[in-house]
Formats: sequence, C-alpha cells, structure tokens
Amino acid sequence: MHDDSCTCFHHMIVPLCILLIGLVFLLQTLDVLSAMFVGFTWPILLIVIGLTKIFGSGCKCCGKK
Repeated sequence: MHDDSCTCFHHMIVPLCILLIGLVFLLQTLDVLSAMFVGFTWPILLIVIGLTKIFGSGCKCCGKK
C-alpha cells in the first residue's frame, strides 16, 4: 500500500471541521451544549472550510497548485 498522503495541516482542515461539526451535534444531543451554541457554531465551522478552500495557497509539499 502506498503512503502518498500529505501530512500538511492545510490538508487536514476539512476533515477536522467535519469532525468538529459532528462532535458539536453529538454534544448537543447529549445535552452538554445548548441549541443556541450549536446554532452559531456549525455555520462558523463551514465558513472556515470555505475560506480555507478559497484562500488556500498551492501546496508546496505535494506540488499541487
């Protein structure tokens, strides 16, 4: 099996945000977080994903631009 996966942080932003969104919803379901907190947290995480994709520069580690 090839290990060509890049370990740069900017490649981990989207999976990390998806993980955080899932965690936020799980904590709301368990009544740890309020619905109001969840209501403004997950859109912020989606905005971070979008901004990362828009303003992300070319990857120097794997040669993608």
